[in-house]
Amino acid sequence: CAVAVPAGCLAGVVEVERSVTAVLGQDVVLPCRYRAQEQEQVVQVTWLKRGPGGRSAEVAVLNRQHGEHVQEPYAGRVLRRAGGALEDGAIVLRN
Repeated sequence: CAVAVPAGCLAGVVEVERSVTAVLGQDVVLPCRYRAQEQEQVVQVTWLKRGPGGRSAEVAVLNRQHGEHVQEPYAGRVLRRAGGALEDGAIVLRN
């Protein structure tokens, strides 16, 4: 996941799991948490899928002002895990 905060550079820490194990046919949570510093607020979280040759494709964008947008191949399969602030930008990949 990639996190965007206003006013330039990131001072907090993005926490993701290096590896997540999934079971075929079951939902899996893909965690992404931003430990914000004082006065920081996450405005957008972008989820990318790394494909062959290191190419990245956008899976979903979670935006504080514009809501959630999931790319067509993942529509109906990607859900935001938690409501509220985007500091918790985890998603659930269904089935």
